[in-house]
This record gives sequence, structure tokens and C-alpha cells, in this order.
Amino acid sequence: MQGNNKDNFSKVSETYKRHVVLISPEIHWNTGNIGRTCLGAKACLHLIKPLGFSIKSSEVRRAGLDYWHKVKLFVWDNFDDFCEIVMPCENELILFSKSGKKSFWNLPVTRRCFLVFGSETKGIPKEIFDRFKLSVYKIPISDEIRCLNLSTSVGIVLYESIRQSGVDEGDLF
Repeated sequence: MQGNNKDNFSKVSETYKRHVVLISPEIHWNTGNIGRTCLGAKACLHLIKPLGFSIKSSEVRRAGLDYWHKVKLFVWDNFDDFCEIVMPCENELILFSKSGKKSFWNLPVTRRCFLVFGSETKGIPKEIFDRFKLSVYKIPISDEIRCLNLSTSVGIVLYESIRQSGVDEGDLF
């Protein structure tokens, strides 16, 4: 969304209960795919700078197909600005890391949620991880791989959060 994040967020905050937050995403096609997934799940996408690409790049738009312009997108200068404007309650911030201790199968059910993911190569910054360490979850995976692709992880967790909330498909859309 263009313009003032505070004004724009207040306009969508009651309509959109699911939010995906990407801290310093590096790979444009992951972000484009995530944007398309957010649109399909009626979720907002929040990008925390620095970004490893321009959101105006053709690669992001290509990955988001012809839906990119419809994505409810917010770009924040830093995580503190995001928290100051959005004002998530502590249990609404749900962070994901391969070093999380709790499984995503046990996500808290909240009125709205902010699913927070770190960059593809560095994960969630240590200071944010430490600040919200009781809210860090993981997607269990076998020892055969190092990690899942970021856009795959977002899709898994976003739709699981919807399923766990008990929202009927008709109510979601």
C-alpha cells in the first residue's frame, strides 16, 4: 500500500485478521509467491527493510503473477516501527525458526495473528528472537534437509493458522 502505513493499516486492521511478516526477505520470487498466497488466504503482507530486491522489480510481479497489485502490502523501515504502529498483543506475534521449541501444530488461537519469518539465509535477527523467545515455533522436518523454502513455510503455517481458528471457508472469503 502506498502512503502512510498508520492510516492504511487502520483501514484494513478489522478486515484482515491474518498477517504475514517477512523480516529482510532476500529472494524476490519467494516474496512474490508469498504475496499471492496471502491474497488467496485474505492475509496482509508486511515486509521489514532492508529488502534484498526492489518490490517494483519485474521478478516480484512475475512471481505474484497478475495479482501483485491486489496484495495488501505494507513496507516498514524496521521491526520496531512495525510494532509501534500495528501494536500486536504479545500472543499475536508468532515467530518461526528451525530452532523453535514448539511445533506449529500448537499455535495459539487469537483474534488476529502476525506470522513472523526471518530472511532466507539469516533467519530472524537475534535481538527479535530473544525479545519474543516464548513465541517461537517451528515446522518439524526430517534430518534429511536443512530447512524448508520460505514461501513453502509461509503457506503451511498461514493455512494451518486459519484451520486452527475454526473459520469456515465461507466466513474467510
